[in-house]
Amino acid sequence: MLVRMAVTQQLVRIPAERLAVCRRSVEAVDEVCSFLAVSDEDQLDLNWWPSVLKRVWELAGVEARTLALLRRAVDGDDEVNPAYRDCPDTIWQHPVTALEPSPVGEVADALRAVTSQDIRAVVPPDPGEVEAELARVARWVDGDLAGPLIIQHALLRDFYEEAAQRHLAVVLWWD
Repeated sequence: MLVRMAVTQQLVRIPAERLAVCRRSVEAVDEVCSFLAVSDEDQLDLNWWPSVLKRVWELAGVEARTLALLRRAVDGDDEVNPAYRDCPDTIWQHPVTALEPSPVGEVADALRAVTSQDIRAVVPPDPGEVEAELARVARWVDGDLAGPLIIQHALLRDFYEEAAQRHLAVVLWWD
């Protein structure tokens, strides 16, 4: 019997010192990705929203530098520890990436630059246009897509704002 599980994007906030340990230790990365080394309030499950958010940010017409920072919010920067790909139950195509505390602040600023009005303005009101304009995964939302997108953007913005205020790194992966 084949069991399929949803693959969703996970983010956690950790101290830069902990990230440095993860870069040297596969076991430390596994603890972070297993949520053993992170409190519940320092975790964010973005589900499948990143691809839709990226498309919305593009359509919102933000400047190139801001758009690059917004993409880093869900893509991260460099791979934390390439050896982690060889561990069981990891997703080879989606390595664990991270943002150090300094770029976390820049990403938080970029997320603040996109308003709920910007998001609402680019979401097609016609459900038939949503998939064509945004992303295939957007079609599973019934009703007004702008509302949930605004919520997801706000969750991501708030997550990064707190990470920046606390001078934390952000680790990202698909699970």
